[in-house]
Amino acid sequence: MFNPVTEAIMTKVQLKNLAPAVLRADEAAYYGLKSIADYKSSNPEYSLEVATAAHEECLRLNEAETIAYNNYKAIRDARAIAENKRHSVMNGCKNQVRATYGEDSDQVAAMGLKKKSEKKVGGRGKKGKEAG
Repeated sequence: MFNPVTEAIMTKVQLKNLAPAVLRADEAAYYGLKSIADYKSSNPEYSLEVATAAHEECLRLNEAETIAYNNYKAIRDARAIAENKRHSVMNGCKNQVRATYGEDSDQVAAMGLKKKSEKKVGGRGKKGKEAG
């Protein structure tokens, strides 16, 4: 039976993904190999059983990857929804703290906001020749 861990130890590990056209050609070749009724390899590493195990492993891992990716997308979306809800709740809390304790209170500062007295007051400075 094909074991990717054993195979990785016995052969050089290749982590580069193959091109989709190569994968389709390998799949077509596998189905062609299965159609040869009297195929018997002189090398046991290239037997129909080993080819079938390798093919089934690819299918199993492709399925697992698809499921994991779909789970990742669902979790990512749930996290985004939770973050937006938290942001909305915190904005409401900030407004409640301002309304309850006043714009210049220590409680406003505790929320990470500037007190009204700490905000810069005034408009723009003079421009051009009048500035100097």
